[in-house]
Amino acid sequence: MNKSIRSLAVTATLALSLSAHAELAEMPSGAYALDKTHGYITFSYNHLGFSTPHVGFRNFDVTLDLDSDDIEKSSVTVLIDATSIDSRVEEFNGHLSGENFFDTANHPEIRFVSTEIKSTGNDTFDIIGDLTIKGTTLPTVLSAKLLKAANHPMRKVPTIGATAQTSVMRSDFGMTRGLPMISDEVTIDISVELPQKSDD
Repeated sequence: MNKSIRSLAVTATLALSLSAHAELAEMPSGAYALDKTHGYITFSYNHLGFSTPHVGFRNFDVTLDLDSDDIEKSSVTVLIDATSIDSRVEEFNGHLSGENFFDTANHPEIRFVSTEIKSTGNDTFDIIGDLTIKGTTLPTVLSAKLLKAANHPMRKVPTIGATAQTSVMRSDFGMTRGLPMISDEVTIDISVELPQKSDD
């Protein structure tokens, strides 16, 4: 790639990134809540070296309290109904809900509450907070990426689209069944659309 083409590519990438951050800063401050028809939370892990299962949850809420004047003063809360776990295999759902794993009879909710947000780029952020699973709360960092912040073309309301990812060790939350053949490390992926919350 010659110098002029390389320079043009870098300039275009920077412009897109700056645009993404500017989009967020132009959103009205206030509460944004999950569009439940466009939200996904899944976790994945290594199963005996043969596969990487992806398991999700059907019911959860994500809220963003946006301070568009100072994005780092915003806050994020994620509440997951652990009983809604969905592996697409009913028998396995029961296994995961049992006391060896999520023990949903005694711990029906998974919670993440942010304590700090740090900008790590023009469209990326570290969302630092406390993750509670199975009664254990540990500090966790979600690596988030802004996809788009704009007026939704159909809903006609300000909407923010983002993804976030983190990795945890399940043994830290008391889930040791199957170790080490089934991986301790679990990757959590979040993808959401967050329209501005109405006052209704």
